[in-house]
Amino acid sequence: MRGHRASAGTESRNSAMGIHKLTANGAFGPDEIRVMSNAYEAALVILQLNNSDDPITELIAKSIINVSAAGERDPAQMAKRAINALGIRRPSAA
Repeated sequence: MRGHRASAGTESRNSAMGIHKLTANGAFGPDEIRVMSNAYEAALVILQLNNSDDPITELIAKSIINVSAAGERDPAQMAKRAINALGIRRPSAA
């Protein structure tokens, strides 16, 4: 699961786009989208994903939206629950 390394500004902008394109229907308010974006970015860091074009990133975004819809509001917990829901194994610390 390795990708290209983007600058911090580009990486953040690209990762937020993963959530924004899936929430474009207007079902979520700006605060909810901000929390989901933070959770999405946290999940990408946890999974060491640097390439926002990796197909797994869309699955992560969808899972975060589902966790949010279930009522979770803490970005860290949202990221963990989304990763667990997908059954993705976290990379071991080196």
